[in-house]
Amino acid sequence: MAMESMSPDWEFDRFDDGSQKIHTEVQLKNYGKFLEEYTSQLKGIEEALDDTIGDVWDFTLDPIALQLVPHEQSSLLELIKTDNKVLNKVITVYAALCSEVKKLKYEAEHKFYNGLLYYGEGASDNSVLEGESQIQMGRFISFLQELSCFVSRCFEVVVNIVHQLAALYTSTKGAPKIIESAGVHFQTVYEHLGELLVVLITLDEIMENHMTLKDHWKMYKRLLKSVHHNPLKFAISEDKLKPFEKLLLKLEGQLLDGMIFQACVDQRFDDPGAGVNVSKNSQFAEEFSYNIRTIFTNVESKLGEPSEIDQRDKYAGVSGLFVLHFHIFRTVDKKLYRSLLDVCKKVPAVTLTANIIWFPDAFLVNKVPPAAKLLDKKSLLSIRAHREAFLQQKAQTLAKDVQSYYVFVASWMMKMESILSREQRPEKLAEDLSGRCSVFVQGILYAYSLSTIIKTTMNMHMSMQKPMTKASVKALCRLVELLKAVEHTFYRRSMVVADSVSHITQQLQSQALTAIATAKKRVVSEKKYSEQRLDVLSSLVLAENTLNGPSTKERRLVVSLALSVGTQMRTFRDEELLPLQLVLKKLDLISELKERVKVQCDCSFLYWHRAVFPIYLDDVYDNAVDAARIHYMFSALRDSVPSMMHAKHMDTYDQLLQSYDVEIMDVFKEHLLDKLCKEIEKDLRLSVHTHLKLDDRNPFKVGLKDLAHFFTLKPIRFFNRFIDIKAYVTHYLDKTFYNLTTVALHDWATYSEMRNLATQRYGLIMTEAHLPSQTLEQGLDVLEIMRNIHVFVSRYNYNLNNQIFIEKTSNNKHLNTINIRHIANSIRTHGTGIMNTTVNFTYQFLRKKFYIFSQFMYDEHIKSRLIKDIRFFRETKDESDQKYPFERAEKFNRGIRKLGITPDGQSYLDQFRQLISQIGNAMGYVRMIRSGGLHCCSSAIRFVPDLEDIVNFEEAVKEEGLSEETLKAASLLDSVLGDLTSNSAEGTEYFKMLVGVFSPEFRSVKNMHLRNFYMIVPPLTVNFVEHSIGCKEKLNKKNKGGASFTDDGFAMGVAYILKLLDQYQEFDSLHWFQAVRDKYVKEINAVVKEQNVQTTSQDEKLMQTMNLTQKRLDVYLQEFELLYFSLSSARIFFRADKTAAEETAEKKDREDVSKGGTEGTSESSTK
Repeated sequence: MAMESMSPDWEFDRFDDGSQKIHTEVQLKNYGKFLEEYTSQLKGIEEALDDTIGDVWDFTLDPIALQLVPHEQSSLLELIKTDNKVLNKVITVYAALCSEVKKLKYEAEHKFYNGLLYYGEGASDNSVLEGESQIQMGRFISFLQELSCFVSRCFEVVVNIVHQLAALYTSTKGAPKIIESAGVHFQTVYEHLGELLVVLITLDEIMENHMTLKDHWKMYKRLLKSVHHNPLKFAISEDKLKPFEKLLLKLEGQLLDGMIFQACVDQRFDDPGAGVNVSKNSQFAEEFSYNIRTIFTNVESKLGEPSEIDQRDKYAGVSGLFVLHFHIFRTVDKKLYRSLLDVCKKVPAVTLTANIIWFPDAFLVNKVPPAAKLLDKKSLLSIRAHREAFLQQKAQTLAKDVQSYYVFVASWMMKMESILSREQRPEKLAEDLSGRCSVFVQGILYAYSLSTIIKTTMNMHMSMQKPMTKASVKALCRLVELLKAVEHTFYRRSMVVADSVSHITQQLQSQALTAIATAKKRVVSEKKYSEQRLDVLSSLVLAENTLNGPSTKERRLVVSLALSVGTQMRTFRDEELLPLQLVLKKLDLISELKERVKVQCDCSFLYWHRAVFPIYLDDVYDNAVDAARIHYMFSALRDSVPSMMHAKHMDTYDQLLQSYDVEIMDVFKEHLLDKLCKEIEKDLRLSVHTHLKLDDRNPFKVGLKDLAHFFTLKPIRFFNRFIDIKAYVTHYLDKTFYNLTTVALHDWATYSEMRNLATQRYGLIMTEAHLPSQTLEQGLDVLEIMRNIHVFVSRYNYNLNNQIFIEKTSNNKHLNTINIRHIANSIRTHGTGIMNTTVNFTYQFLRKKFYIFSQFMYDEHIKSRLIKDIRFFRETKDESDQKYPFERAEKFNRGIRKLGITPDGQSYLDQFRQLISQIGNAMGYVRMIRSGGLHCCSSAIRFVPDLEDIVNFEEAVKEEGLSEETLKAASLLDSVLGDLTSNSAEGTEYFKMLVGVFSPEFRSVKNMHLRNFYMIVPPLTVNFVEHSIGCKEKLNKKNKGGASFTDDGFAMGVAYILKLLDQYQEFDSLHWFQAVRDKYVKEINAVVKEQNVQTTSQDEKLMQTMNLTQKRLDVYLQEFELLYFSLSSARIFFRADKTAAEETAEKKDREDVSKGGTEGTSESSTK
């Protein structure tokens, strides 16, 4: 805006002094610096958030993948363009046929092999329903029809290839030559023909080994007969049935009899109508034989070598070509035949696909009978014996193989990491690319070797029905892991590999072009003209043109066909030709790097050997240190999923996947997860219970297994789920601890300790049980006690000082106790409302007990004695120093025994003492309920910051204008907080209530007989002390029946009843405890005096008696003292220091004060 308002004169007058430029540069520099810092920060954040961001790709998580296969829209006709029209046609025909073979092979490998192999899988063995197999076959017929069409197409292609080759190499005199074919060998075409024959051999082998398919086929044919006899029942017309039966017969004859390959080689290859003569074409026969020998020589030299890649498949192809040659020309090259059979010693079997294994010796013997006749039985048997020896030897060398491949693959992985993470050096680009190329190729070679060992060993054991040892299984599983490790390494560095591949292909193409250019120059420099030279030149030009472009399958095929023509007439020297062939081989490998890696590392064959999985899991469990390898095995098991999708015998392939998923998961749970869960639980239990004498857990003796390694694993991907071992075990422990805590509530603390230990030792994040508080330490439940209070007060003793109830006797080895914490926890479980209910129950109980109490006091024997004693005390109190005589109380205690004794030796006074103890226990329980309630409220309200100033949540919610539900929640919170504050502040005076409810009745005129109670207290105390000493003495005896160390319920009961009767003054007037003290002190002094006298006489027995007497007196005095203290304490609860009259006066004073206070406030307000 400022710029616009400037005057044009000023704009004109401005001059540039360079300052603006400097300023701009400074700003740009700052901005650049900021961007650099910001980028590094972002990178740091990314790395902190996820370790898989960057160049490393995770096999299980990445939703995208890079396709490295080069692709272009150009057709073969567009690629094959030279001025030599005839050569164009020849190359085009062969290229088209080779492409067709590749397509057929791809279709067979992906669609037909898998469809056939998985037939019958996924059905549970024990419950195959009647008719299920026929239904499966019914669904499968259309697939077999497609397979029939496919086989027919293969037959046509084989015939066409043979015809096209025969046309090029014709021995008919006078027939025009298409091109000069003397030095031209289209080896590639023969290799492709071999591949197609291997497809047919594989189909035969699958059919031959598929018993389920054959059985179901028979059942289906039987079903068809039933339909034939009764077509109306199945709603099928007869005119449709006959063609269908014919189709089935055709399918059976063509496919199911295992004669597909035989039918192919038995075809009539001569076609006189088209002018094609094959069987009599000697030149073609020779060329055919020459190519077989050449391919075989190349294959044989590589078999069993470290650099072997696909030679075994080519060996199968050569065998197929040999049989085809025999069937067309009816001649046998015995030397080659023997050489082919000799290879069986090196390669006893070849895996064609999945679990289908092919024995070349059996194939060659069956398919070339004339040659087989020449062999003696001994050599055939030696081949079979060699096969078994090979298997035994393999079993022995597997462990060694594992070790060596471990080193190879690990060092290769390190090389991959270092070579790919190294910065590229522009000046040494060619060197770097060559290095990368050789490392990539080495990876593929390792993958191929591992794959071959695993497949051959497993499939041969299966085919020959020889059991494998556990050691072999473990070793093979280790090799599977290594195989997947190779694949994962390529995958993890997909970004860098993809980048390198395009550069390497360009480098290889340029090397090939250089070699071709040299040869072309040589051809051009020779001036002699001939058609053959023209063909060579044209083919070299074609190869050059084709190499200038993306390295697609078609282009590489055309190059190899062109060079078949271009290498004749010694165009290339030997030292040039071999490097060129090597470069083209490398180009093939690198261009199809991803596909090759995928094919070689494909472990879908493990589906047929999944019986090894439990043994593998046991091994992983036993050697937990390298548990992370389990990821590789699951990756291998996942490989069979894509091939299962071609299953056709079920409604959908999902059913097959589902059954596989369930099967693998069941095995995984049984052999690893559940074992792990049990072991962890056992370890936690033993660790927590180390105080018990358990089995020896010394790690030096029993060994130590660190299972924590399993919990550091990343979740395992399988199908559409992730298996998180840590989460699984945590969930198991949570569930177990929760369930067991609910069953045995008293074990909550143990399980809490085990939870903490699981977190410390294994890093498991456990969930708190969050059960109702009943899971806390609780003892007997308040509700149980309340319902059975009459049982409770008779079976438990009360301790006044510790506020604890202790069981008198128990059948168990321990006694139950109940304290405030138990009660508080119980109240928290059931709510504070239970407190009032408990007191009501106690009131009902006391009513019944006081009725018995009244009856006892009303009894003539008791009443008369008490009145007599009261009169006696009144008359003699001046003489006895206002103290009730101890002898009188003792006489009362003994006298009552004369009235009668119960069967277990208890007098009426004993029973009366027990009644009072029970009343006291009930009062102690009420006291404990009140304390527990306060305890519970205080622990609940500890989270409220200030009890004096509590926020009103309802008003706050209204101010904020929140929803109706929030308002309701806020008002509930307010009411809860209100209840808690009032409960914690007050605490109901239950004792006052229980005194208030009974005292009027006790003090009424009609219950005058109760007024004598204070006089029965002295004899009661004597009785109680005798009983108490007896109980305590039993503690030291072996039979502890009736032993106890506390019974403050008696003191509590006496204090309560004295309060109800308002007889504290009357009881105090007896000065009873003073009298007891005086009596015992007097006796003790007398004994001591006597002892002093007797020390001179040295009578040992007398001295012992005196010591015992002194001891007994001390014990009695101490027991009376304890009772006095307990009674004094109990009296405090009932405000026993005041009489009823004093309490009334105090109450009246309080009322007057409060009335005066209200009048004062009203007066001040009127002023």
